[in-house]
Formats: sequence, C-alpha cells, structure tokens
Amino acid sequence: MSIMVSTPSVGEMSRAVDALKRSQYDGGPLHLHPGDLGWHSLNGVEATAAAIRMWSRDGEVLAVGLLDGPELVRMAVAPQWRDDEALAHRLAADLDDPARGVLPPDGATVEARGAKLLTQLLVKRSWEPAEVWTTFHRGLSDPVEDCGLRIETIEPDRAQVWVAVHWSAFRGSPFTDADRRSRVGRWLAMAGGPFYGDGRFLAAFDANDDAVAVAAVWSAGPGRPGLLEPMGVHRSHRGHGYGTAITLAAAATLRNMGSSSASVCVESSNIAAVATYASAGFTPSAQVADLHRGPR
Repeated sequence: MSIMVSTPSVGEMSRAVDALKRSQYDGGPLHLHPGDLGWHSLNGVEATAAAIRMWSRDGEVLAVGLLDGPELVRMAVAPQWRDDEALAHRLAADLDDPARGVLPPDGATVEARGAKLLTQLLVKRSWEPAEVWTTFHRGLSDPVEDCGLRIETIEPDRAQVWVAVHWSAFRGSPFTDADRRSRVGRWLAMAGGPFYGDGRFLAAFDANDDAVAVAAVWSAGPGRPGLLEPMGVHRSHRGHGYGTAITLAAAATLRNMGSSSASVCVESSNIAAVATYASAGFTPSAQVADLHRGPR
C-alpha cells in the first residue's frame, strides 16, 4: 500500500503522540519528542493538531512532523523505518516541493536528527546545513544530586510566576499587564489540553523566596527518555548557578516520573547553555545541523 500524508484532527492526535513515544529510546537521536507537541500546545490544541503531519502506510505511522513555525518542520522517523527507501524518498519529495503542501516556497528548514537517508536525499536536492545544535543526555538510573534550592511544581493557579521568569529569560523586555494576561492565558490553555499530564513545570526560588529560574520537563512514558524544554534563568539572577540548579531539579523530576534518561538540545553557539548542561552532569553528543533550502 502507498504512503499517505495527513493532518490529524484533535481526536486523531493520539496516533501521532503514541508514535512519537515509541520512537524515543536511549542511545537514539533527540528528534521530535511528544513534549515538543506539549510545548507547542501553548498555541492551542486545535493549532497544534493543524501543525502536525503524519506519514503512514497500512495504518502504521512511519514519521511525524511538526510545523514549528511557517518555515520549519521538526521530524521524527520511526527507528525501524529510517532506512526504508520508499519512505525516505517520499519524505524528501514532500519536504522539498512546496506544491506538496508541507513547506512554503519562500524558504524552509528541516530538523531531521537521526534520519540519515532522508538527510542525504535532501542534500542531493541542494539543501544545505543551517543552525548547528548540540544534544545532551543524562542517564537516570542513579539518584540525582540535590540542587540546593527550593523547587516548586507550578500548577495553573501559580502560572503567572512561571511565565514571568520565562518571559525575562527569553524576552528581557518590559513585561506589561497585556503581556502577562496573554502569556498566562496561553499557559492555561496548554494546561487544559491533552499533553499537560505528561509535563511538569518547575520554578526555583532563592533564599529571598524570589523565583529565579524555570524549566519544563516532558515524559515519553516509563523507561523512555524524557525531554527538558524549555529552561531559563531570570535576567536579574544570572551568574549564580541557578541554571545548573533548575536543570538538576528537572532531571530529578523526570527520574521520579519514570524516565530512563533526560535529554535537551541547545544551539551550539549558546556557550552559556552548553556550559550549564555540562555542569549538571549531561553528556554532549555529536553536533548536528538543520538543513535549509532557499526559495523554490
């Protein structure tokens, strides 16, 4: 039977999530994780479903893509199908040709870690290396050392604490009342969606009980690698080791959730983040680049 590509309805998203969970394994690439869908659901569950592409054959999901922006697709190919030539050629054609309706004509980027055959085919179609990333992993068979700070698992009634630190970490601009209402509203929408049960949202507090760092972690199920995404330190509290502390807390939380390991990915150019994850006992893997094509 031929390979079909589809966009799931909200009710059909569980097929994509289940396929992504099965694709996570220790020693494998840090490709698209079900936690990435969870984080994307800040945009709403309907928007997240609309951003998913599933490639299937005979009812089996072979690959999943998330349109994480108008020109970026993040991919996961099921491990047992990565060397399947028919699938790789179909994926390459769908990603390369704007007429297929996956990526736009003005330019596009593909993140396809671990999918070597697909990557080779895209290079043959004149796709070129783009942003370089470093993936980090930490095994969780042993207990994680105490981080030294008070850690709170944030529930919806405390969402404003989490979003304020996250805004400072990634925006650094004034956090207006309108910004706060918007961000808290999106956070609550995510909390009301189907992914929230697999996530935990952590905040670290200093000796003055100020929230200084936040992180989110996502389980792919017991015995599978969990994801740390995102992590950030408030701009007024940097330089005190709080990034390392919240990363240790994130790893400990994933261990308590039954994850076999913790994984995170960061731009290789982000020297501070690279140092933070290394100091929290995460081991880097080989760097990997996204692929980019210009206008078609």
